[in-house]
Amino acid sequence: MTSPATATGPRSAVPSGAGSAPDDAALVVNGLVKRYQGRAVVDGLSLTARRGEITAVLGPNGAGKTTTIECCEGLRVPDAGTVHVLGRDRRSGAAALRTRVGVMLQDGGLPSGARALEVLRHVAAMYAAPRDVGELVDRLGLATFARTSVRRLSGGQRQRLALACAVVGRPELVFLDEPSAGLDPQARRAVWDLVRELRSDGVAVVLTTHLMDEAESLADVVHVVDHGKVIASGTVDALLVSAPCAGTETTVRFTAPPDFDTAALTAWLTAHGVADATVTAGRRTLEDVFLDLTGRQLR
Repeated sequence: MTSPATATGPRSAVPSGAGSAPDDAALVVNGLVKRYQGRAVVDGLSLTARRGEITAVLGPNGAGKTTTIECCEGLRVPDAGTVHVLGRDRRSGAAALRTRVGVMLQDGGLPSGARALEVLRHVAAMYAAPRDVGELVDRLGLATFARTSVRRLSGGQRQRLALACAVVGRPELVFLDEPSAGLDPQARRAVWDLVRELRSDGVAVVLTTHLMDEAESLADVVHVVDHGKVIASGTVDALLVSAPCAGTETTVRFTAPPDFDTAALTAWLTAHGVADATVTAGRRTLEDVFLDLTGRQLR
């Protein structure tokens, strides 16, 4: 894989969808449609991911998120719309993109009979200028299971091996599917540090995760997908202040000093005719926004 481009800083809020592609766009999806048995699982979806940024694509089960990413990775063929990766059409430019794009699948996609270190070395040998295998082994703690076959690895160990395989070729764009799934806190911190390093090196990182704290900690831009469309996009901070709140009640948010008395405020509201006033202390999170946007019902 070629060397990554120069890093750029985080972006401010962007509207839902992709619009015109910026000069530093590594991934541009426009009007993507994918149908199964006549039903549109992805329905005119558009989004953009830039170099030197971590872009999180979030959505509940069945929202079309996974199908979208699989179309971007070249694992599925869209029924309509376009996907451009590193300036090339995803379908016609597939051969040229193989050495420039890294993919980490949640199920690993790794040969079950091979030993972990053998797999990583084999993948590294496919590239002209791969990362140092020993460095990745140390960074991700692979040494403890280097001689263990993939089929005998725990879920978290497979995730770390899959991440190493996805980045060993120095990709310009990398797709990471649930990179922290099954990891203990120490391993998760190591993974997050590596992902942030990729961003600093100018790599475009597209992250899919069900862990809202992971997206909130890592992402420069978040796209929330539901019913096959992007329903909200922006920085985490922009989404925290702009996303609608569930229900019909009026919600007022403000920053209070550490010694603020919530009980006194509740009493004051009640005395001034605000029935059933509830004062909740705490910071609004990306999970709150996600639930407000996509609902709280199980799917």
